[in-house]
Amino acid sequence: MTQAVLLDLDGTLSDSRPGIEACFRYMLEQLGHDPAVAGDVTWAVGPPIAVSVRRLLEVYHDDRVDLGLSTYRARYTTTGLFECSVFPGISEMLAALTEGGRTLCVATSKRRDFAERVIDYLGLRRYLPKVYGALPGGGLDDKKDLLAEILRAEGFLASTTVMIGDRLHDVHAAQANAIRSIGVLWGYGGLVELREAGADAIVATPAEVVELV
Repeated sequence: MTQAVLLDLDGTLSDSRPGIEACFRYMLEQLGHDPAVAGDVTWAVGPPIAVSVRRLLEVYHDDRVDLGLSTYRARYTTTGLFECSVFPGISEMLAALTEGGRTLCVATSKRRDFAERVIDYLGLRRYLPKVYGALPGGGLDDKKDLLAEILRAEGFLASTTVMIGDRLHDVHAAQANAIRSIGVLWGYGGLVELREAGADAIVATPAEVVELV
């Protein structure tokens, strides 16, 4: 029986693409690049931010990753953080899981302090009192390390824990910790990515998550 449910944030609970994409384009402009050259940057929503910034700047043969990160965060902290919304059906899913006696935790590659603010802004705190994310300075950037820390800190058993996310990083992190994974199709990864990553189950709606869990 599933007792603990770990939930990714961007692309799983929150449609954060508008704010994140705007911050990436702002960063590129500030560093002197034409954002149009980067094309569609949906792929950059979800992975650890340093990974996405590095890959974006590689398009321009620019190695100023630290400057890119600080520039991105300057806009994200004041504006981009709030350019998001809850996906349809998520509040009902969280309510059903909570009423079913499951313990819910946010497990995101986003920096923990930013994630805390997003959860409060979206009004999800009553369902998600515990938020885990990357630490300032790069700690827990790797999602497999983040999930290991959650299991340790909360005392969850891997055998009764499930990870819910929209990207391959969520699936691979779950696999590394012997946790079952559920991939969601309303996010940014898509069916092919989740299937190739080896998700234990793939669902199209939040209601299906409740049925599985």
